[in-house]
Amino acid sequence: MKFMKLGSKPDCFQTDGNGVRFVATELATDMVVHVGNVKFRLHKFPLLSKSSCLQKLVAATNDESNDEIHIPDIPGGPAAFEICAKFCYGMTVTLNAYNVVATRCAAEYLEMHEAVEKGNLIYKIEVFLKTSIFRSWKDSIIVLQTTKSLLPWSEDLKLVSHCIDSITFKASIDACKVEWSYTYNRKNLLSENGLDPHWHAVKKQPSVPKDWWVEDLCELEMDLYKQLIMAIKAKGRMSSEVIGEALKAYTYRRLPGFGEGSMIHGGDGMKSRSLLETIIWLLPAEKCSVSCSFLLKLLRHASLLDCSDMAKKELIKRVGNQLEEASVPDLLIPSMAGEDTVYDIDMVLSIVEKFVMQDNNAAQTTPKVSEVLEETRSPALVSGGSKILVAKLVDGYLAEIAKDPNLPLPKFVDLAQMVSADSRPVHDGLYRAIDMYLKEHPCLSKSERKKLCRLMDCKKLSVNACTHAVQNERLPLRVVVQVLFFEQVRAAAATAGQTVNSGGSYGSSRSGVTTNTEDDWDGVPTVEDLKSLKSMKLMDGKESERTSSSNNASKNNGNDRAGSVEVKGMMMPKKILGKLLSSKGQGGENSSSDTSGSPGSANRDEPKSTPSRNTRHHVS
Repeated sequence: MKFMKLGSKPDCFQTDGNGVRFVATELATDMVVHVGNVKFRLHKFPLLSKSSCLQKLVAATNDESNDEIHIPDIPGGPAAFEICAKFCYGMTVTLNAYNVVATRCAAEYLEMHEAVEKGNLIYKIEVFLKTSIFRSWKDSIIVLQTTKSLLPWSEDLKLVSHCIDSITFKASIDACKVEWSYTYNRKNLLSENGLDPHWHAVKKQPSVPKDWWVEDLCELEMDLYKQLIMAIKAKGRMSSEVIGEALKAYTYRRLPGFGEGSMIHGGDGMKSRSLLETIIWLLPAEKCSVSCSFLLKLLRHASLLDCSDMAKKELIKRVGNQLEEASVPDLLIPSMAGEDTVYDIDMVLSIVEKFVMQDNNAAQTTPKVSEVLEETRSPALVSGGSKILVAKLVDGYLAEIAKDPNLPLPKFVDLAQMVSADSRPVHDGLYRAIDMYLKEHPCLSKSERKKLCRLMDCKKLSVNACTHAVQNERLPLRVVVQVLFFEQVRAAAATAGQTVNSGGSYGSSRSGVTTNTEDDWDGVPTVEDLKSLKSMKLMDGKESERTSSSNNASKNNGNDRAGSVEVKGMMMPKKILGKLLSSKGQGGENSSSDTSGSPGSANRDEPKSTPSRNTRHHVS
């Protein structure tokens, strides 16, 4: 820390213990100065020779024998006045970053200018500030902190602006030119520290990280910090990622409970709300300047602190622009008190809507406008990969919120339908979410279960998901039949070296072999149904294996045979499917009875089916 010593005489100021400070000399004091609760007994000559203000105050008093004046509003209070008084006496005083602003403001109040005496206190302080304080990184920050309690004097004297200019200049220079000390406790990249594990030669000297200045500025109050960040952004030399990192570090340091993921109660809610809203408006406009996870944490706390709707809308827009980076835990934002659902579903709906809107806006952009936007927009803004990632994210989120017994079906359906069909090449995640909702909401009506299951395209289920689905007692029988049919089509196409068209939704891709009735949707596969379906599956698997072995006798028996056997287990001929549905339509169906289906309804000459499993499959 820089400092400056003034004067050479010993310090003769003493106190009598009753709030009185005096100068211990042989000469009797001839003036009394009241500063706050402290009374100073001093001599006129040394003070009046350097202070124009004291000259005027003494001249205005009527008692010439013992002048007594009051200066209760002097900036810096008794401590700053005493430094000025000691300077007048020529006593030794030490100025540093902690007291220089208060002393400068007090000297201005006392009018200790060059016009009164050459080499006066104001001149000496200005020299010290320019040659030492403003050239020091940490001293400039300390001085800026002290200006807050001395407003408006410190602002009128341009001490605040000088500090901000000094700090902004140093923060914006090339990191390789940083030669002063700074605080840096966060982890850095090994390559930046000269410790690259792939380099075994001589170690490089540790380099200065680009965000070296971030932690030191976290010591500042919000209003000063805001001015600094705005000045750094206006300078135009700092990347948006570094500014985003600075705002992130400040939020973790200053917002109570942010690092723990929950708000600490009992704090100053108004202050925290103001701080959070300021952070939101300081965020750089560039996409990915901060992580999506950090934005969602801000949104979570904005909801808890009841921030303005405008601030929350800004965060929702930013999250929607980079939603593909989010994770399911990030989206689990608790509902406000009094809400029925555990999580704030409406907020996530708004986020996904923003993501979908940017895709729609990109599609509607004219070619000329598109060329202009191309420079400022990430190439992956609306890419197919981003949409697939968001679809997986939504499906994972649906599986989590499905556990909430108070979650309304319309909200579940609305969120699931916001993702376009081409964004879900596989429907395993959606199936898992639907299965979880059926498990936690067993009292759904027939039409509600029909609406829920229509979200899923059976043709887009993997082999493992199909295996689980045909044994899932919570699914309507119609869904199980559809799964078996499309798996049979897939297996047949695989044998012929073809591919199955996986387009369309479940509701629009039903088999032409069967007909739909409302009871089909209401049916739930019972134990006997599963025995019958399993028997058909085993028989068809044996027939297909015999056919496949004769056709592939001359081929290699490696991985191709193993893959063929895997899909054969799910095959079932169309004739058996027809018989099953025909017998079901004639004999009726009772979804709550274990005798709604009969193994013999398929073919009496078939081998007996194996017993159904007692254990239930669960989607992992």
